[in-house]
Amino acid sequence: MRFLITVSVFLSSFFPLVAQPQYTGDKIPLLFRLDDIGMCHSVNEAAKTVLETGMPVSMSVMVPCPWFTEAAELLKKYTNVSIGIHLTLNSEWKQYRWGPVAGVLQVPTLVDSLGNFFPSRSRLFGNNPKLTEIETELRAQIEKALRAGLKIDYLDYHMGAAVQTAETRAIVEKLAKEYKLAISRYYDEVDVKGGYAAPAAGKLDTLIAKVKALQPGGIKLFVVHIGLDSPEMSAMEDLNPSGPRDMSKHRQAELDALLAPSFQQLIHNAKFRLVNYRMLTEEKGLDALKRPGTN
Repeated sequence: MRFLITVSVFLSSFFPLVAQPQYTGDKIPLLFRLDDIGMCHSVNEAAKTVLETGMPVSMSVMVPCPWFTEAAELLKKYTNVSIGIHLTLNSEWKQYRWGPVAGVLQVPTLVDSLGNFFPSRSRLFGNNPKLTEIETELRAQIEKALRAGLKIDYLDYHMGAAVQTAETRAIVEKLAKEYKLAISRYYDEVDVKGGYAAPAAGKLDTLIAKVKALQPGGIKLFVVHIGLDSPEMSAMEDLNPSGPRDMSKHRQAELDALLAPSFQQLIHNAKFRLVNYRMLTEEKGLDALKRPGTN
């Protein structure tokens, strides 16, 4: 923790120095979307460290999780963050579960016998969830975030469950239009993959290599999962076999890589431009949104 505070203080003073160089060509937009904010205290603490750097960033908050209230109060303090709702229909940790904002009685097909969301998409959709209940729950998550005072800019989807089928994707699009929100990946973003799967010890080298290899064309989207390698996070075990082992070490490594001075100096190079979803909406407007894979 002492290391993170030192790095954060250094980066806060470092950014104004690296943001100045002139670049005559088209800058490559870099968009960092940090997921699972509000999942637990360790994720919120990691998010705070990133926010204090002042870099433009998008953070997707999980409304059903027990640490959502802390996350909401944190996010409201910073102007460099674009806030999204990480639409949540799964609860994947063995020792740490959550259920619907709308209440179990309102959405009984979305929960298991204990009233928790299912740990995987296959378990959820194997339970034949009603579309009306999915819309009820996703709407409840948006409304709770608004009641908490959050200025929401976009929607995305935890584990992809909310866009699993054409019908559920249509619900997300309907809600985005109703609440005048963007949707992640609807601005023709180009996913830069590989960081989450990289070994913890190789996160920084992987991210640096990914950025150096970028070519102009589209908004480059980095989906990042940060956290602290704390007793809280190290106790969590993913119920899905595809989840990485030593999850807390992976999330700490992603945080350390993102904050590393060498990486920050690279992404603040004059050939790049850091953006978040609020900036994109202001520049492009909501009319520019289009479903991925459509012309």
